Amino acid sequence: MAQGTMIFPPDFRWGTATASFQVEGHTTNSDWWAWEQEPGRILHNQRSGQACNWWEDAEADLDRAAALGNNAHRLSVEWSRIEPEPSVFDKEALNRYREILQAMIARGLEPMVTLHHFSNPLWLAEKGDFTSGLVVDYFRRYVAQVVAALGDLVSKWITINEPMVYVYMRHMRGVYPATATGYGTAFRVIRNLLRSHAAAYHAIKEGQPAAQVGIAKYVPVMQNRPGSNFLSTPWRRWLHYLFNDLWLNGMVSGRFAFPLGRQSIPHLKNSFDFLGVNYYSRWYISFPRLVTQDWGPDAVVSDGDFSEVYPAGMFSAIKWANRFNKPIYITENGLPDHDDDLRPGFILTHLREVWRAVSFCFPVMGYYHWTLV
Repeated sequence: MAQGTMIFPPDFRWGTATASFQVEGHTTNSDWWAWEQEPGRILHNQRSGQACNWWEDAEADLDRAAALGNNAHRLSVEWSRIEPEPSVFDKEALNRYREILQAMIARGLEPMVTLHHFSNPLWLAEKGDFTSGLVVDYFRRYVAQVVAALGDLVSKWITINEPMVYVYMRHMRGVYPATATGYGTAFRVIRNLLRSHAAAYHAIKEGQPAAQVGIAKYVPVMQNRPGSNFLSTPWRRWLHYLFNDLWLNGMVSGRFAFPLGRQSIPHLKNSFDFLGVNYYSRWYISFPRLVTQDWGPDAVVSDGDFSEVYPAGMFSAIKWANRFNKPIYITENGLPDHDDDLRPGFILTHLREVWRAVSFCFPVMGYYHWTLV
């Protein structure tokens, strides 16, 4: 069997990633916590409960990350813990995050901190969350408090995780906690997310000028479903524009574009220092449907039909990200695989595509596997 060696830059970041609501446990002030208490919202009525008990013992899993040879970790902080009521900031919660970050650094794990990873405080949900323009000032205030408390331990920040997934799953499909759904709501939320990102970016820079600030963008590779009709190609291009290009073009130009309007947004232009790419799989497109999951007969599919294993898409996602001329981090890449049958090959084949991108001199600076626990 032929063998080869993939050589990465010596300062390449190798890590894993986690999300606060999924690992900490007992995030009772979150809209997700309230959502999952309603019967039928979650499959089998499962609830997060204690989750992975990170709030009490994150250090045990950080030991495991260090034992894996990681030199970085991406985690999120939970807005609903830090600001349980409007303008009330929980110093004990911030101190616990300091402890976790210090534990990471002590184990040789460079922190990358995400400030918003899908969940909102209940009080914000009651005010309309990102459907309301009020959220921009709320988010800026929260971010400024976090940076003041934790900035000496963090050099890399992500303002918002997967903003277009947030919009699609909440306000188009209604399968995440949502105050309203529909195209009009979705476009309004995109505008408010962009405004909130810009406000957060500059709040971080005011408190920590040398910080590196980016977003984590879910980047599905879109392809026509085999045998689809002739309208699928323009439809696929339109969906790619809406889901991938619209957000990034706004951050580059500082302006909304169709269908968001033509407004210029103060301080939005060039408001990112790096681009996080979350890559999982390809999407099959067939007009007039949004996304199809018609896997081919030879497709390798992860647990629960989550996605097809498609490593070649990693290179395509990186190539797309490279057009924005910023450093690139693979901030998520993984699969549900209870028995770990697919995971070793999944990691190897996807890293081969990352290595190929590095060999093409694309500025890929790190890889964070989803997930640690």
